[in-house]
Amino acid sequence: MKKRGPIVIIDDDEDDREIIKEVLFSLEHQNEIVAFPDGASALEYFSNHSAAPFLIICDVNMPGMNGYQLREHLLADDKLLVKTVPFIFFTTAAAPDSVKRAYRQSLQGFFHKPTDYQELQNVLHKIVAYWKTADIPGGVTA
Repeated sequence: MKKRGPIVIIDDDEDDREIIKEVLFSLEHQNEIVAFPDGASALEYFSNHSAAPFLIICDVNMPGMNGYQLREHLLADDKLLVKTVPFIFFTTAAAPDSVKRAYRQSLQGFFHKPTDYQELQNVLHKIVAYWKTADIPGGVTA
């Protein structure tokens, strides 16, 4: 089942990647956690692996290929698009224009990254719990 697929974290900040991984492990989900420092390496992973991720958590502002550019690449490829839903932005850059731009790209969620560990844990718990109960493309078969 896709809901058992990996949770993919894309963030150029190594500390943020590690903290998000730590929080997800603390929530005791059985999903593998895969992390990338930029959009280009994540795109390569999506293109070259047959497994569909359960959830993609992506930062917006990254050097090279940013989150918006990654999303554009995924939207342009029907095979990648279906296997890369749900895709959410999880970022410190939550300006109103950023949120509007993201939702114009058929994003499934836009969340401000909390600085407090407990709040971060609470937000990630809610996000994962929501998608575990939602019907998603590929949710029945891998």
